[in-house]
Amino acid sequence: MRKARDLQCVGWFALSAAMALAGPAWAAAPDFGPNVIVFDPTMTVSQIQTTVDALAAQQVSNQFGTQRYALLFKPGTYGSNKGPLNFQVGYYTSVAGLGRQPSDVVVDGSINVYNQCDSAGNCVALNNFWRSLSNLSIKVDNASFGCHTGEFWAVSQASPMRRVAVDGLTTLMDYCTPPSFASGGFIADSTFQNSTVINGSQQQWFVRDSALDGWTNGVWNQVFAGVTGAPATCFPGVTGGCGPYTTLPTSGLTREAPYLYVNTAGEYNVVVPGTRNNASGTSWAPTTPTAGRSLPIKQFFIAKPTDTAERINEALEHGLNLILTPGVYALNNPLRIERPGTVVLGLGFPTLVPQTGRAALEAEANEGVEIAGVLIDAGPAPSPHLLRLGDSERREHGRKTADPSGLFDVFVRIGGATPGSAKTGVIVNSDNAILDDLWAWRADHGAGVGWTLNTSDTGLIVNGDNVSAYGLAVEHFQKDEVVWNGDGGTDVFFQNEMPYDPPSQAAWMAAPGVNGYPAFKVSKGVKTFKGYGMGSYSFFNQGIPVFAAHAFEAPATLPAGSFTDLLTIFLDATHGSGGITNVINNVGGSSTKANADIPVTVVNYP
Repeated sequence: MRKARDLQCVGWFALSAAMALAGPAWAAAPDFGPNVIVFDPTMTVSQIQTTVDALAAQQVSNQFGTQRYALLFKPGTYGSNKGPLNFQVGYYTSVAGLGRQPSDVVVDGSINVYNQCDSAGNCVALNNFWRSLSNLSIKVDNASFGCHTGEFWAVSQASPMRRVAVDGLTTLMDYCTPPSFASGGFIADSTFQNSTVINGSQQQWFVRDSALDGWTNGVWNQVFAGVTGAPATCFPGVTGGCGPYTTLPTSGLTREAPYLYVNTAGEYNVVVPGTRNNASGTSWAPTTPTAGRSLPIKQFFIAKPTDTAERINEALEHGLNLILTPGVYALNNPLRIERPGTVVLGLGFPTLVPQTGRAALEAEANEGVEIAGVLIDAGPAPSPHLLRLGDSERREHGRKTADPSGLFDVFVRIGGATPGSAKTGVIVNSDNAILDDLWAWRADHGAGVGWTLNTSDTGLIVNGDNVSAYGLAVEHFQKDEVVWNGDGGTDVFFQNEMPYDPPSQAAWMAAPGVNGYPAFKVSKGVKTFKGYGMGSYSFFNQGIPVFAAHAFEAPATLPAGSFTDLLTIFLDATHGSGGITNVINNVGGSSTKANADIPVTVVNYP
């Protein structure tokens, strides 16, 4: 551990020196604080390279550190064929262009995430979480990198790629260092040309509203919605042939995440994209920006980690939107959103941590609340929930809206970075809400991890009607992991690992005679629900056989074909025990040591 701390210290001093050198080029930005670094195309490549390399040296191995950064690129071109810009993205680092559309910022080079290697020489991307890339174009140019030639984005959960245009080889696995396992991932509103995307070792992946020149390989669960050039549906996969792919020609109700940009006058604004229905392809074109409203920066309160919840709430009460700059926010009270149409935009993975057993963030308004780019940790005192979107008492059932609320790249942790517990991660009460890249994680490693330590029943509860979820991952919670109470809901892609650590079967029973808890439960009384490409895995690691009766639970009275392409998998025959008895209700075979690492599938239910 001493060596790791020394490396961080060296990286920080190098980064500080580089930032001091770069100061005049980014000092004109609004006061986003010292950890938002704004690059200007007049800066030299070597100057930018020094800064980003120092930051990568600090953050690539900094899984549970407190440092947070946003790297923002003003419109222009960075790098050239003679001097490309190539750098790595580590933990808690968001990289984004400041153009109105991706073509306004061009990086000639590559922006990469590689495997991490342990002391035994095993190199994987399974823990490459909490980083992002958005709103720029990459002209891939790193021919001198040997095996690592290309755009490498070897990530797992909570590492979204949005509004990115890549020209050249793109790989979602780092095949240069074995065994190269990965467990991602999420792409939206992006294009890839002049190369087939290499999926390789990714256990699962979700792509929405994008354009591909091709896609290779698939492990367990690859889902595409509204993606031109996507592979045809092939589920379950055929060994040596196709799949496993679940492909929807269009997505349903979607909207893109809010994003920051600089206009031609040098003024900062935030775009709030409008909704799209049954879309295919990106929301933008080279000469056509994403449709939506533009909010000037003066309509935002720019919060720092030193700001109290009371100060932030006062700004929200006065009608301001909110930008959360990088850092860890210790909150004695929840941040409260009362006004419909409020935008909360996080830069550089700002992390909210409730300190007094309350929530971190609660939105009372049921419409037009957009929350993007926020990480929430459970705190030292147990919270009833960490995030609530909407007020159930204010709901007007059956009412449609042109401005649905949404969660975009919102991530919740119970333990891992810091000891903590919460009964529920996220509660969604708003009708018509959009959940776009949501990961709720009860930590299986890190600080304060154990069956009686980082306790949490449920990752997500959906009470609102007509809620649409895309790229949903919920893992390791101790009871029903997702509870869907609302009618008319849709989930496109679901990834789950059941809790690793039930100490016994008796400690993990949903009811007398019912082993374990489902990963995804559609409650009794729900009349309609649609689910596509949904997987749940088991790895019970306490050395005793522990079973879940089923991974998915739903009323048998749902319309025929409500669920499409479900799977369960038993992980690790060497260290795992027990398994999952059925896929959904009493349908589908079992996944146990007898068929380890082989998907057990149900193509349609009921």
